[in-house]
Amino acid sequence: MDRPRRTRSVLAVITAALLAVPGITALSSAARAADADLTRNGGFESGLDGWSCTAGTTVGSPVHSGGAALQATPAGSDNAQCAQTVTVQPDAQYTLSGYVRGSYVYLGASGTGTTDVSTWTQSAPDWQRLTTSFRTGPATTEVTLYTHGWYGTGAYYADDISLVGPGASTGQPPAAPTGLTVTAVTSSTATLSWSAVTGATSYAVYRDGAKVQTASGTSATVTGLSPSTAYGFQVAAVNAAGESARSAAVTGTTTAGSSGGTPDLPAHALVGYLHASFANGSGYTRLADVPDSWDVIDLAFGEPTSATSGDIRFTRCPVTECPNAESDADFKAAIKAKQAAGKKVLISIGGQNGQVQLTTTAARDAFVSSVSNIIDTYGLDGLDIDFEGHSLSLNADDTDFRNPKTPVIVNLISALKTLKARYGAKFVLTMAPETFFVQMGYQYYGTGKWGGQDPRCGAYLPVIHALRDDLTLLHVQDYNSGPIMGLDNQYHSMGGADFHIAMTDMLLTGFPVAGDANNVFPPLRPDQVAIGMPASTNAGNGHVAPAEVVKTLDCLTKRSGCGSYPTHGTWPGLRGLMTWSVNWDRFSNWEFQKTFDGYFG
Repeated sequence: MDRPRRTRSVLAVITAALLAVPGITALSSAARAADADLTRNGGFESGLDGWSCTAGTTVGSPVHSGGAALQATPAGSDNAQCAQTVTVQPDAQYTLSGYVRGSYVYLGASGTGTTDVSTWTQSAPDWQRLTTSFRTGPATTEVTLYTHGWYGTGAYYADDISLVGPGASTGQPPAAPTGLTVTAVTSSTATLSWSAVTGATSYAVYRDGAKVQTASGTSATVTGLSPSTAYGFQVAAVNAAGESARSAAVTGTTTAGSSGGTPDLPAHALVGYLHASFANGSGYTRLADVPDSWDVIDLAFGEPTSATSGDIRFTRCPVTECPNAESDADFKAAIKAKQAAGKKVLISIGGQNGQVQLTTTAARDAFVSSVSNIIDTYGLDGLDIDFEGHSLSLNADDTDFRNPKTPVIVNLISALKTLKARYGAKFVLTMAPETFFVQMGYQYYGTGKWGGQDPRCGAYLPVIHALRDDLTLLHVQDYNSGPIMGLDNQYHSMGGADFHIAMTDMLLTGFPVAGDANNVFPPLRPDQVAIGMPASTNAGNGHVAPAEVVKTLDCLTKRSGCGSYPTHGTWPGLRGLMTWSVNWDRFSNWEFQKTFDGYFG
């Protein structure tokens, strides 16, 4: 056993002596200098750039090093593989390594041209290094690296994956892109497009000299921008040889934004629906009797004369149904009194029974006219869109939420923009979609590429996106919902803080639509988001106890007590809470209102 060590020691002395003689170079040293880490984004610091994953995302914790790591969650029929194809030299030696956490985590290489290799760990409660090596075949120029878990065993993590060995000759980087233009801006986004470059495999997008994202196509939307601000943009083309020179710079200036047109809305607001046109088991509540804690009061509901007429009518609950209903004069006086106290009173259109389908421009115009008449008659502050059921759905050829084609979508957007322009900056516009129409869009959008999906999936996304600069509040109904997949690629169900945290995090972080990383729904501002919850067990499925409401708010505004869901930020400016309804909260001794007041003061 001593002889091999002595041999290596003698060789080391000889090598050192050779290096001491001018003009002599050790060949082994030159070979080692040619080795390099060939993985792209092995530390996942640039999201999933370079990787193809069936069920993966990046997280900020836990990480082995840097600020990000891969989290992937196997399902019953999917092992959550993430893979990357790397250019290599034929007949060369390579070492593959990486750090993993979780149960049954695999790291391997396929297409080696010799013997494909893999290594795994049965259980790694903390970061564990996996390593293996292989030699490429005489004609091998590419290998595929991969990591995966095992079916149904829970999330695993991977970080700092590397393939060390001789790099391959990759030729020349592509030419610089041309034709860069800013095609659209909002108060927080800029959309860019450019001409394709021959030989490019992707494009790097720069904002004011800093790389902000990678695009596989010839367009990108840069998010997270400030209102009324000029930004300089450039694009570079990328292939295996590297990155081209950057394109000529173009300037895009974001719009002023309107902060929803309500600078006088409280920093944290309580929103509630008031049963104004009907009675149920909760009893009728006079508007004047709504406590001062309620900052936005949505009068439920204005409904159409027929599903496709666009003609909206608001009929107050008759005394035969609501014996204690106030007169029209007292109702209007109560609206003015609420407004004098700084409250906003809106007409809510739709609801469970009010299907509204603006299939024609005539219906659109009737909608604008009839809604304006209701607002003017009662002196209201604005409008809430509570379209449910089959009001919104997408045509089969409508696949891009940024450029909708479906008439009911296009006409609604046009109608709302017209109303906003008619009433000006103080006009309050809110929306209360169900999760199926918003967060479900992370997995599915419309009928899908191959058809067969529910055309209503994600159908609110184009409306929200087109009106994000005019939107005062989005309060998705986190109730009466089935399980919804969050950004952690886990399904979340009603009944606890976890559901509200995951659903709200999606709105404040943004998400790829239908899993397309190049088609991202940008995040909303925190001041535009309130969380929709039932006021009581009588009000709807998904009611949570006050302690769970507090846990939700602590996680999202303080990043405290978040449980298992890894949020993507901290949002102390989250606007507040919405509930169905004021009437049901009164029926339950104002439990929801008291929880809000106790938290925000």
